[in-house]
Amino acid sequence: MPLRLLLALASGVLLALAFEPVAAPMVIPFAVAGFVLCCRGQRFRAGLLTGLAFGIGFEFVLLFWMRTVGPDAWIGLSLWQSLFFAVLGAVTAVLTRHRLWPLWVAAAWVTTELTYTSWPFSGMPWGRLGFAVADTPLADALPWIGSTLVSFLLALSGTVLAWIVVARERERWIAAAVLGALAVVALVPALVPWDGDRSGEITVAAIQGDVPGNGDNILYDHRQVTQNLVDVTGRLADDVEAGDEELPDFVLWPENSTAVDPFRDAQINANIRSASAAIGVPILVGAIVDAGPDHVLNQGIVWDPVTGAGERYTKHHPVVFGEYIPFRRYLDSLQIGRLTMVGRDMLAGTREEPLRIAGTEIADSICFDVAYDDAIYAQVRNGAELLTVQTSNATFIHTDQIDQQFAITRLRAIETGRWLVVASTNGISGVIAPDGSVVAAAEPRTQAALVETVGLSTSITPAVRLGAWPGRFLIALAAVGLLVTLLSSGVPYGRRRNRHQAEDDGRPGAEVPLVATANEGTNG
Repeated sequence: MPLRLLLALASGVLLALAFEPVAAPMVIPFAVAGFVLCCRGQRFRAGLLTGLAFGIGFEFVLLFWMRTVGPDAWIGLSLWQSLFFAVLGAVTAVLTRHRLWPLWVAAAWVTTELTYTSWPFSGMPWGRLGFAVADTPLADALPWIGSTLVSFLLALSGTVLAWIVVARERERWIAAAVLGALAVVALVPALVPWDGDRSGEITVAAIQGDVPGNGDNILYDHRQVTQNLVDVTGRLADDVEAGDEELPDFVLWPENSTAVDPFRDAQINANIRSASAAIGVPILVGAIVDAGPDHVLNQGIVWDPVTGAGERYTKHHPVVFGEYIPFRRYLDSLQIGRLTMVGRDMLAGTREEPLRIAGTEIADSICFDVAYDDAIYAQVRNGAELLTVQTSNATFIHTDQIDQQFAITRLRAIETGRWLVVASTNGISGVIAPDGSVVAAAEPRTQAALVETVGLSTSITPAVRLGAWPGRFLIALAAVGLLVTLLSSGVPYGRRRNRHQAEDDGRPGAEVPLVATANEGTNG
């Protein structure tokens, strides 16, 4: 058992290396295979412990950037996310009793991803396998099948690799053939890349103003944050007037362009109006807006130089314990220091229609929204021609979180077949083409105005059309696999395992080896 736990922990660490800063997605099949082999042949409760060890190795490395919020936040979130893999480990221990276990386990893996992406509260989508495929041939599959099915292909490649390890000699060639077929399927989109229509073009300016001080505290001097954006926009206006820069159709400011309500604070309101008047085009402003004495909204506001504030997008997925406190009436009485810093709860937005800016339909996302499928898919289906992302990330500016989020942002451009413009307070701001290539980017902790002419598209990729249905199908597939496995057992799981041990090695009390016999693995 200690060896299994150690190998499971190491497999989790290996999977974390698939993401930034290492960004080595080729390790994914081997990490998944290691997880499966460690769980295979275990009792249900032992599978829980093995899955937990894997989750700890994975999450503590993947989310190491959370330590900037505090060691308690890093440890707490990592442990919580690890619990999902504990459950997956126990389920895997059961599913590997059936002959179709590579399929069932891959479906269960994606079911786990979808669960921790949406539950509890707003979920935490970091660590989905499909988010690790930037700059790989598999990225070309995203517009065709979406990130959920890409995760499934990667998980299935890992389970089939594990099958090759434990299969009987005469079955091993079948498993190898299946793995080869998966590789072919994964590479087909690279030969037939998605090519949507180009319905027009628009020139956009993404403004990065930087954050005073150490750069990791947006509230350190929040008025200067706004002033920096005003100054950079003003310098861009001067360059346009001098003929050194093209006049953009609209300007994109980041999340937390103002940390106070621009409708209540006269100085901030005047600053935004002066910037809009100077450049002479609409600005999509990221603002914290009051919503009564107990709530706030995190919004992208279209600010026109003539008519003022207009359409708004409200962040769909506020961060639990960071932007709102569940069960506040109970937790407030405990006076937990970090939670007392969240004075008012942020309300979630529901808008699914794109914003209309300079005659163009724009799908906006605010910070972590980019890691969720729902709002982006809905806005694109409803006519969005271009994607924008407004993000702050200042808290994590000295960590690898900004690179992980930028990678997800690139993948969203590929998945939707849209150009994407992202503005961050102090990094990473950039302009991304529909193939995921970075056309322009600003260095972190700098001031910059990125002015680029980007294409527009009304084509809807198959991935967006499929929407949530692949995930629903895989959840159902995992449930069917679990039901079939339990029904085919005929006797309680623990007793059945002991029976097979006796058949395999004549020692009913002995632990099943890490790489068990082929007969046990294919029993069904």
